[in-house]
Amino acid sequence: MVSKPRTAWFRPKDFDMFFTSVSATTVSSMSTIEMEVFSNTQLIIMTILMFVGGEVFTSFLGFQFTRSKFSKNCPSSDQNSVKLSHYFPDHTDSDNKIELDVEKEKPDINNIIENGSLNYSSMKVLGYVVLGYLFVVHLIGSSLVSLYVNFVPSARKALKDKGLETLTFSVFTTVSTFTNCGFVPTNENMIVFKKNSGLLLLLIPQILMGNTLYPPCLLAMIWVLKKTTKREEFRYILMNYRDMGYGHLLSGHHALLLAMTVFGFILIQFILFCSMEWNSQVMEGLNLYQKVVGSLFQTVNSRHTGESVVDLSGISSAILVLFVVMMNLPPHATFIPPNVHVHEEFPENGKRSQNRKKTFMECLIFSQLSYLAIFIILICITERKKMEEDPLNFNVLNVTIEVISAYGNVGFTTGYSCKRQLKPNSLCVDTWYGFVGRWSTKGKFILIIVMFFGRLKKFSMKAGQAWDLSQLRS
Repeated sequence: MVSKPRTAWFRPKDFDMFFTSVSATTVSSMSTIEMEVFSNTQLIIMTILMFVGGEVFTSFLGFQFTRSKFSKNCPSSDQNSVKLSHYFPDHTDSDNKIELDVEKEKPDINNIIENGSLNYSSMKVLGYVVLGYLFVVHLIGSSLVSLYVNFVPSARKALKDKGLETLTFSVFTTVSTFTNCGFVPTNENMIVFKKNSGLLLLLIPQILMGNTLYPPCLLAMIWVLKKTTKREEFRYILMNYRDMGYGHLLSGHHALLLAMTVFGFILIQFILFCSMEWNSQVMEGLNLYQKVVGSLFQTVNSRHTGESVVDLSGISSAILVLFVVMMNLPPHATFIPPNVHVHEEFPENGKRSQNRKKTFMECLIFSQLSYLAIFIILICITERKKMEEDPLNFNVLNVTIEVISAYGNVGFTTGYSCKRQLKPNSLCVDTWYGFVGRWSTKGKFILIIVMFFGRLKKFSMKAGQAWDLSQLRS
C-alpha cells in the first residue's frame, strides 16, 4: 500500500492491494488488479511474499522448528553417564554378576547415544539439502528464463512493449512458478507467450518440482548425494525417513506411486484437453508443436499453479469441470493399487483400531466439501443482485470455479466479459484481472477467507494426509 503503482492515472483501492497481498502470500494468484499496474518495487515485494508463502520454504521453516526442539532433547554423553550411574551405582563389594550385567548394558546405551547423535546430524544435513534445493532451482530457473528472454526476439519484444525489466520478470516468474502461485507480471498471464514454446517447457519442470513432484525430486537428490558423497547421514535419512520429522520425505515406493499418479493425471487431462480444444478458438494461430506444448502447459498448471496460455472462458464446460476436480485434489494425492500393501499406523497395544468413536471435535468440524459449499452459497448471496442482472457472467459455475480455485490456491479464473452482458453497458471495459475483481467487497472478503482456509487446510484434521485414490472406488 505504501509503494506507488506504475501508472499515475490509476491508483488501486487499498482493499484490492490487501487482497493481492493475501493472494501472493497464500500463493493463490487470485487477482482484482491488472498486473501491469504494479511498479518494479511492488513486483519485488510480491516476489518476496510468494517465496515466503511457498510450500517448500514454509515446510523448511517448520522442519527447522522441529529440529530445534529435537536438539534440546538430544541425548548427550554427559546425560547418559548420569543415567548410567543412577541405574548402576558403585558398590565396593559388587559381585561378578552385577559387573557382567553392566558390561552387557553399556553397548546398548552407547548405541542410544550414537543413534541420537546420528539422527540429529542427519536432520541437520536434511535441512541443508532442502535449502540447497530451494537455492539451486531458483538460481537455475531464473537464469534459464533470463537467457531465453534475451535470446528470443519475440519474448524480448513482449517485455519491452510492456515496460518490464528482464531480471525482474525472470525472478518473479520463476518464484511464482516454483511456489505454484501463478502470478505473471503481464496482464494476460502467459497468453502473451503462448507461441514461445521454449519458455513454457522451461517452466513446466519448475511447476512440478515445487509442489506435486517435490517429494520424489527431494528423495532423488538425497539418493544422488548418498552415492556421490558416501556420507552416513544420507543413508540414515533414506532408511529412517519417518524419524526425520519432515512430511515431504517419503519412502521410495510411496514417492514412485506419487510420481506415477501425477503423470497419470497429466496424461488424462492432456488427452481430454486436446480432444476437446484442438480446433477451438483458444487454439487459433498456433501450429502443431505450439498446440501440443500449450496443451501440456495448461494441464500441468491445473493442479496448483494456475498459469494459463488460454482464456478459460472460451474452453468447453467439460474441461472446466475436469479442472475443478483437479484443483480440489491435494498435492500428495496418490493412487495405490489394491494389491499393494501400505504402511498403517497402529496403536501402542498393537491392535488395529476399527469402528473408532469420533470425538466431539470431529463431529463438530465439517468436511472440506461442506465448507466449499457454504462459501459458494455465501458468495451467491452477496452477489445475488449481479447474478440476476448479469447471469451469463455471474453464474454458479463461474462462482464455483473461482471459489475452488481460491481454495486449491490455484488461480484459475474465467474472468469477466462485457460482451456477455444481457443489458450492454457502454461504460463497461474488459480487463485482464480475475472474475473476483467484479465482486463486491463482501464477496472479496469471503474469498480472502477461502484463500487462507485453502492454504492452511493441511493443518486441519487429517487434511494433510495423502489421499488413497484406490479407496474412492464404489
